[in-house]
Amino acid sequence: MARYTVALTGGIASGKSEVERRFRALGVHVADADIVAREVVEPGTPGLAEIVAAFGPGVLGPDGAMDRPAMRRRVFADDAARLRLEAIIHPRVRAALREACEAAPGPYAIAAIPLFAEAGRDAYAAWIDRVLVVDVPVEVQLERLLARDGIDEALAWRMIRAQATREERLAVADDVIANDGPLEALDGAVAALHGRYLGLSGSG
Repeated sequence: MARYTVALTGGIASGKSEVERRFRALGVHVADADIVAREVVEPGTPGLAEIVAAFGPGVLGPDGAMDRPAMRRRVFADDAARLRLEAIIHPRVRAALREACEAAPGPYAIAAIPLFAEAGRDAYAAWIDRVLVVDVPVEVQLERLLARDGIDEALAWRMIRAQATREERLAVADDVIANDGPLEALDGAVAALHGRYLGLSGSG
């Protein structure tokens, strides 16, 4: 069981998944909040039932699953709706992430939590030992988001502004990876942090 847990976070389209992939390649167990967030609202779960109760049956697609594109458009146009949805999903996600990290093999585990800064360190103080932020300028986020999701610029800006600011993320960081250069540069940065985390967990 892992004795040490690192939170991996960063703004949307910052390249967290690329960093996550490299830690996985080194044999580190990664519990991903985005994956868990989908699991806790699958058809038949209490999470989805609570969402339907809060937003109505119109949030469901023909297959009975949550219509994610429609819900995304709705919550990023309505702060109250976004906060209501997060209040349903986030506590379930945090509980599942903690359980997965504590049961993980290896000396340390990583919890990939995009909205870590928004919740604040206190929300995770009982089990997160260190925070790694993947950092890019806002202009890079926008460019990548437009290319990745094929959305219009107005929605992209709403998605970026719905998250913590770059400064707020850096304020909670113990470690920072700058990801505004070539992807190959991530290899050395991740390898160095892997060595550091092995040492901090008592296995280096």
